[in-house]
Amino acid sequence: MNSFMDRDFLLDTQSARHLFHDFAEKMPICDYHCHLSPKEIYENNQPEDISQLWLSGDHYKWRAMRSAGVEEKYCTGDASGEEKFVKFGEALQYCIGNPLYHWAHIELQRYFGIDTPLNAKTAADIYKRANEAIKNGDFRPQSLITRSNVKVVCTTDDPIDDLNYHKLLKDVDGFDCKVLPSFRPDKALNIHLDGFAEYIKALGKAADIEINSYKDVIAALLKRCDYFDEVGCKVSDQAFDYVPFATASDDEIEAVFKKAMNGEVPTQAQGDVYRTAVLLALGEKYHSLGWAMEIHIGAMRNNSTRMFNKLGADTGFDSIGDCEIAHTLSRFLDALDVKSALPKTILFNLNDKDNVVLATMLGNFQSSEAESKIQFGPAWWFLDTMDGMTNQMKTLGNLGVLGKFVGMETDSRSFTSYGRHEYFRRIMCRLLGRWVEDGWYANDDEVLEEIVKGISFDNAMKYFGF
Repeated sequence: MNSFMDRDFLLDTQSARHLFHDFAEKMPICDYHCHLSPKEIYENNQPEDISQLWLSGDHYKWRAMRSAGVEEKYCTGDASGEEKFVKFGEALQYCIGNPLYHWAHIELQRYFGIDTPLNAKTAADIYKRANEAIKNGDFRPQSLITRSNVKVVCTTDDPIDDLNYHKLLKDVDGFDCKVLPSFRPDKALNIHLDGFAEYIKALGKAADIEINSYKDVIAALLKRCDYFDEVGCKVSDQAFDYVPFATASDDEIEAVFKKAMNGEVPTQAQGDVYRTAVLLALGEKYHSLGWAMEIHIGAMRNNSTRMFNKLGADTGFDSIGDCEIAHTLSRFLDALDVKSALPKTILFNLNDKDNVVLATMLGNFQSSEAESKIQFGPAWWFLDTMDGMTNQMKTLGNLGVLGKFVGMETDSRSFTSYGRHEYFRRIMCRLLGRWVEDGWYANDDEVLEEIVKGISFDNAMKYFGF
């Protein structure tokens, strides 16, 4: 029997242990997609306790706690920090097979020096020990990022954001990490959602453009792209249940826009013609700026009306959708590619039924502009599991060029979530090590070192141009 999450956790062959400990383990981190707050990074405040650090805003943990029968007051309510942590510990012991169990223990080991398994019996004591570590140590955001060997952080930012904290962070002495914005235009694209008209007015104000037409929306977004680029942005991010693609005349698109600005809700088909027009214009702009375009596909959001009305979005009530995605995604990419205006693109799927769809889509639109210009993004959100990450890499290996994969990102709001990179690297080395041990891949140490270090860090730095 193996020891619980020891030095060789997940590394089940000699080759896997060699690849991880000698090549992957000490590589820096490029976190090219996350939801960290640049304001919190800049203000750099010490957390009060581990509950503030771990449980505040973490919908992964809240979902697990709810599924274990924990009352909402211990998730998002007014229970004390100790009460919330103990309830989390009680729930965690039942999360056998859930990556949350592994993430939590990697973080306890790496940041707090605690090897004790977290469960109902140990939660109160671990809460005290962790808080003692916080009291006597440095758990400020910049220190945690530095301790985690993170060289680049790309936050997720709205086009109307002034990016003030990104600017301020450039001048912080002793903080050797680039904190860069990412351009997330979802609110300008989601013409069917409440608040669209109000948002468009705010966009016009931010861009100093009076918006009277959908073309004005595009002009405002392109102007904001230029502003983001000046502050160091190299990544855009769009999220859809499916990628829209439907063409129409300017008059038809304008009629849809006017309808939405007047407070009416466009049909799905009408919304798609507007979103397609805006997306195509943005894609061309991203290409001209040399940015990478991330497309996250497949989330079905805010399923519980009751809890959305109580807590709002991003509180743990999203799940996986099952839309067909291949045709419209192909047509969207092709519409840019035929004009030689397709940017570097990373495709993320939330439903693993689409693994082979995306892995084969890549080969349709590659070019020598970048190595693996069209990327199959890492296993994301609900697929960010041992099986999900393994299947994503196996599929990319089967159908693409795994050695040029840009690797892991945290997609997290937590400053201790960098243990997820270690988890990913262990799983990656486990997979590659087995292939070497089985004689499926040549045991060429020089090439294997390049591949492992590339997927861990180097490929992303080169791909994004950081």
